[in-house]
Amino acid sequence: MARIGVLGPLEVRSSAGVPLRVPDRKVRVLLAALVARDSGPVSADQLIDDLWGDRPPRNPAGTLQARVSQLRRALGSPVLHGPSGYRLDGVTVDASLFRTLLASSAGGAPGRAAVIEEALALWRGPAYADFADEGFAAPEIARLDEQRLTAWEELAEIRLALGEPVELSVLVAEHPLRERLTALHMRALYRDGRQSEALAVFASLRDRLARELGVDPAPELRALHQAILRQDPALPVRRTGPLPRTVQEASNTVAGVWPVPVSPGNVPAPVGGLIGREGDVAEVRGLLGERRLVTVAGPGGVGKTRLAVEVARGLAAADAYPGGVWLVELAGAGDVAEAVAGVLGVRDDGAGALPPKMAGALAGRRTLLVVDNCEHVVERAAEVVSALLRDAPGLDVLVTGQEPLGITGEHVKVLPPLARDAAVRLFTDRAGVEASPAVEGICARLDGIPLALELAATRVRALGVEELAARLDDRFRLLNSGTRDAPARQRTLRAMIDWSWELLSGPERVVLRRLAVHADGCTLEAAEQVCAEPGVDVTDVLVRLVQRSLVTPGPRHRLLESVAVYYGERLREAGEYELIAERHARYYTRLAERADLRGPRQREWLARLDQESANLRRALTGPDPLRLVNALAWYWFLRGRLGEARRSLTAALAASKPAGPGAGGAERARAAVWLAGMTMATGEAATPVPDGELDRAGRALAGWFPTHVRWAYGDVGAHEEAAERALRGFGELGDRWGVAAALALRSKLAERRGDLTRMRRDAERSLAMFEELGDGWGRIEAMDSLDRLAEKLGDYEEAGRLRHEALELAEELGCEVSFRLSAVGRIALLTGDYARADDYHERARRLAVEQSYKSAEEHAELGLAMSARRQGRYGRAEELLGRAAALRESVGTPLAAGERHDVDRIRARVLSEEGTRR
Repeated sequence: MARIGVLGPLEVRSSAGVPLRVPDRKVRVLLAALVARDSGPVSADQLIDDLWGDRPPRNPAGTLQARVSQLRRALGSPVLHGPSGYRLDGVTVDASLFRTLLASSAGGAPGRAAVIEEALALWRGPAYADFADEGFAAPEIARLDEQRLTAWEELAEIRLALGEPVELSVLVAEHPLRERLTALHMRALYRDGRQSEALAVFASLRDRLARELGVDPAPELRALHQAILRQDPALPVRRTGPLPRTVQEASNTVAGVWPVPVSPGNVPAPVGGLIGREGDVAEVRGLLGERRLVTVAGPGGVGKTRLAVEVARGLAAADAYPGGVWLVELAGAGDVAEAVAGVLGVRDDGAGALPPKMAGALAGRRTLLVVDNCEHVVERAAEVVSALLRDAPGLDVLVTGQEPLGITGEHVKVLPPLARDAAVRLFTDRAGVEASPAVEGICARLDGIPLALELAATRVRALGVEELAARLDDRFRLLNSGTRDAPARQRTLRAMIDWSWELLSGPERVVLRRLAVHADGCTLEAAEQVCAEPGVDVTDVLVRLVQRSLVTPGPRHRLLESVAVYYGERLREAGEYELIAERHARYYTRLAERADLRGPRQREWLARLDQESANLRRALTGPDPLRLVNALAWYWFLRGRLGEARRSLTAALAASKPAGPGAGGAERARAAVWLAGMTMATGEAATPVPDGELDRAGRALAGWFPTHVRWAYGDVGAHEEAAERALRGFGELGDRWGVAAALALRSKLAERRGDLTRMRRDAERSLAMFEELGDGWGRIEAMDSLDRLAEKLGDYEEAGRLRHEALELAEELGCEVSFRLSAVGRIALLTGDYARADDYHERARRLAVEQSYKSAEEHAELGLAMSARRQGRYGRAEELLGRAAALRESVGTPLAAGERHDVDRIRARVLSEEGTRR
């Protein structure tokens, strides 16, 4: 039985306590999503939304199944699938054990305290720590955090009653508005003779409640405050010696108002609420409790200053720094030391206070210095902060900037853009509108950058949400004014990015504007090739740009959308756009041509081309689109992107001029062959390419690919002639992959002839060659004939084994999944498991429709019709059979006479059986 821990980072162990590795982020998210919903059941649609949100993969159901298979292997425990969805079985979860312990009863206060301590000991960190940004985890995190806090409160009450030590200052600082917790803290402080601190805690809560919520403390808390002022004998006290002077003073105050001393500082009061940064605030506060120097880094407009101010306010309110919390704004400062000195009130007759003098002013009391917006003076800021930390042991420093200071002891917190839900909350709050798909689109296109969202929100009143979304292509003109009291660099979207641009060196500007030609990021190799400039080390510059938060860290380097638009403008201003766009197109054409989609690296290259899909589409507008579409055609087919293939091939052929029989003409003719095959696969007729326009490789391709996509339809004799031509052509070229593919095709055609001996021989030869080549798709293709043969011979067990193996491989590769689902469904049908057969066939049908793959759709529809007939659902069977027949008519040429007769005969049988039933 696997043991799963979510009270902290995800942890999976065997029943013996051995750590189990759960590979792949998506598989871990899947596991967490199931655990968060009490181990299921969770519907497939819900899990798909949990894993991919509004960006599902091409085949979400198939990809989800692949992730479920990976999870089963990792856990060694079943992930069951039923009508209501997926659920975990045979696992124990620490969150469930935590709740069970809290719900259990124990004899007496000591026993109950022991149970609560045991429950709290299960926590290793924040609940679902790896998944805080996942929407499904938020409700569960909130419930668990509340239960944990309630458990701490109950434990504190028991310990107070037993006279045991109780320390709650950290929890109160984290939850300053929680009145029950504050009351317990006050009682603990008073009991330990720390009456003045207990009264200060009440005053801090009272002020915060009035300021943030406009309410007074609860009557019970006010009564406790009065009891402490009166030194009520009913309150337990554990102290010796005279009452502290401050408490004596407190007992004489009018109406019990406690004069709380306020720590010095200059942190401004908030004007608007900070939305979506609750976890970041808590994290930075926690870091300042452990580190003396914390830097919050991130791109312009991401909210670094607001976060730092919120952290500083909380620490000041908690009186965590008796020496004060001081904000030093460097955006308009001339000298860093002078700015710090001015805030601290240090005077010097020279050019400005030097760090040693400031350090002397800071000596003796714990102080927090918040140094804001360091990016334009980062070297001097590093020098001053380093000296102050060295000479003032009681000093902590919180820095904000677009890059770290890069000094000893620094801990860097990179502040990311807001997550989707938080971005929507911020925008709707500022714009005064409800959430909607248009709002989500605006937030996504503005990259979740708070400043950009707030600028956009000011336009909603005039334009409305839909019109605002439609105009974001012209975002810099649209978002050209903000609040009048904002710094100049934050009043427009362009000014925000201008601020970063002005700080760049010449080489940094060159690389950054050239990066903008990429779509959805690029690899380091691509950046080096496309952004190259004599005398510039692109890798070194890229590292600096990442440090400055202008480029995301690898392995894929991305620009935020607004940043990419801005630097694209700079690229055109520099007169480099055509040069860099052509360089980009040539790089991605070469990448597609070297992609090994017919060997052991097939899965790796499929994934890489998936990542580069946006760049490959952009490269299609380059100088040699025919080379690129010919390189990508097989990739598109494997991925089921038939519509994209047809559009791209058609556009490339239209953009290229007809050429003679040379190399250019051969490229054009090959593209025409691919287009013909893709067109047939989507159920439309296509004109064959004349042999005279093709070279040897093109003729072999023309014999194989169009026949491969429609082998089950039309004239079998013509198909066999084409397959033989392909087999000879590939053999003459020494193309072993082509020979293996032609053998697999010939094996299928032998099935149509009823020649089972040749069917087996060709399929086994094809499988052996594909296994030698390491081609996963080829193995699936050859196994298809072998499992059909096993089915014909009545060996359903062997057929099922082959088909499940092929389906798993297809799901891992992300290709041919629809046909493989139908194949597994056929075995379920033959063995009488109709519910399972319908499930597989319906999944196959949905995927085929999504991919516009008519042959696969017809295959799935026919399976559903056969199942309906066997279940006695005759009307449904007739309907499905009619749809399957129509699809067969739509694939290539009309049905042959024999095929039409078979369909009509099956339909007649259905109608006859229906009449008999009636």
